[in-house]
Amino acid sequence: MVLRKRIQREGLEPGELLFQGEGGGILAGSVIRCAWRSARQAVLPPHVFDSPAGKRVYDNRHTRLTKWLNDGIPPAQVAEWAGSSVPVPLATYARCVEGQMQDLKRRLEAAGDLPGLDRSD
Repeated sequence: MVLRKRIQREGLEPGELLFQGEGGGILAGSVIRCAWRSARQAVLPPHVFDSPAGKRVYDNRHTRLTKWLNDGIPPAQVAEWAGSSVPVPLATYARCVEGQMQDLKRRLEAAGDLPGLDRSD
């Protein structure tokens, strides 16, 4: 809500930067990393701050996309939400998907595509 109010107050249009670096360009990666570290340190207990979880801004994206795929969201939808092409989440996150095999086997068996399927797998 705070960001939306600031965007409205600044009169920003789509594609314009809310936080600008020197000369009005994109913020330097070092500035983003420093702000991220400070924010994490301000809100997390020491044992969580010291853990690998969320050390990089990208870790949050990775966690969210992996969860969506594990929840059965179709890769095409995940790619759209992530702003990428479908091959990106498939190549990057496919090895992270787990826990769907039983449901997939039941669906295939119900469709008659795998007669005599062993349900113990």
